[in-house]
Amino acid sequence: MPFSPQDGPIIAIFASDKGPGDAERASLMGEVGLVFARKGGQIICLAENGVLPVPLITAARAAGGAVEVLADKGVVLPPALTAVPITVVPDQVERLAYLSATASVLVGLPGSLASATALFRTWASDARLPVVMLNRHRAFEAIRGFAADVLSPSLPGHDRGIQFADNVEDLWNKVAWVGEQRR
Repeated sequence: MPFSPQDGPIIAIFASDKGPGDAERASLMGEVGLVFARKGGQIICLAENGVLPVPLITAARAAGGAVEVLADKGVVLPPALTAVPITVVPDQVERLAYLSATASVLVGLPGSLASATALFRTWASDARLPVVMLNRHRAFEAIRGFAADVLSPSLPGHDRGIQFADNVEDLWNKVAWVGEQRR
């Protein structure tokens, strides 16, 4: 399903409920999917190496939201997600280029090292894309400190490109704001 920037921001969300860590991640992904879908956000998610944010996609679709999965060639969607549009791009560099060209903002949710790595790999491929990170339970506190201590004195206006939110409503407000800046 092609997204339209006129219908709302196109948001690449990086999330995972795989691996050790916070047990609350699945419910957090569900909350983000629900809120973003209700507010008109269009979500694109990566599915790489078996990592797929199923709770996020399920909640967004249940709320009537637009979701696309951008996947590597090994993706296998669970039966509940068979109606979700999927774009398979086998090459990782091409996949990140597709994501950068499609999204108006990147969102990082607390999750696994795999989702954080994918977020930063995508961001590194196109540093013009704004990034908003949900700093729930201080998940991105080290990056927040880096932004305050290193980026702020050396990169004027960095705060337009890097935002941190402490809850889902604040996350949406910042995503909508940076998404508007990109239109």
